[in-house]
Amino acid sequence: MRFFKKLRAGSGALAVAAMLAVTAAGPAGAITGDYVKDTEHPFVGLIVFYDSDGGFNHRCSGSLLTPTVFLTAGHCTAGASSARVYFQQDAGADWSPATGIDPDTGYPSICAAGTEGTQCATSDEMYNYGYTSMDAVPETKDAGLVILDQPIELSEYGRLAAAGTLDSLASKRGQQDTTFTSSGFGISAASPSAGETSFRERLMAESKLTNLTSASADGYNVQTNGNGKGLGGTCNADSGGPLFYGTTQSNIITGITSFNHNRYCKGTNFSYRTDRQDVINWIKANTTEAEFGQIDFATAD
Repeated sequence: MRFFKKLRAGSGALAVAAMLAVTAAGPAGAITGDYVKDTEHPFVGLIVFYDSDGGFNHRCSGSLLTPTVFLTAGHCTAGASSARVYFQQDAGADWSPATGIDPDTGYPSICAAGTEGTQCATSDEMYNYGYTSMDAVPETKDAGLVILDQPIELSEYGRLAAAGTLDSLASKRGQQDTTFTSSGFGISAASPSAGETSFRERLMAESKLTNLTSASADGYNVQTNGNGKGLGGTCNADSGGPLFYGTTQSNIITGITSFNHNRYCKGTNFSYRTDRQDVINWIKANTTEAEFGQIDFATAD
């Protein structure tokens, strides 16, 4: 799920990139442009949200910080009643419109036999930092947490950047050479003529820093560019996925994929900064002492 804020001043309207039905041809989502399959970050998952009746609502991406603490976007958790997370790289690649399910993973409605607690987990405990609307950009608090019912034991988890890690980049000369990497599931190509292509696989792509202080960033968001000259961007349902500080080998999370201004994912990308003390305090307030103590905080090399 990914939101696109219209550029026309005063419209107050949003083009909502929620995939409201698996069979719909509408927005779905993943990394676009010069992407590669992401086998580097096993803690990045495809999360499916359900309504109060248990029906499929939308999907997003996110990062496991500990065996049970899953970080995503606030606009993803807002309004949802329950969720399921898949950690397979090809989580929904074999989804069948005939059966409505992926036979290998169970996406989007069940965990396939033998995968619950190892590659798949459920949850009905979700938190929203305070997201209400993208009309509030850049101040909207687009962070969400999902606490898993079944712990997922992995060899590594996402590392959160320490508070203020990106601050120096706001005025640093040559900041365009600063590399970030996005990871997520879904749309891999989008255009007015060809529509949208979604592999439902975990993909990743590098981008470069554009701005930390523009009108749409203002210190709350990281603005990066992609799609062209060896770079890749983000698109629908990358929402909630991590923005890593560095190349594709990095696991230091500095942002949560949030929005952009282009319906077909060709423009710059905006990620809600997680290297802010207020965000870290919010995560601490919504996790147990043991859970928060397991989160690895890192400064960029």
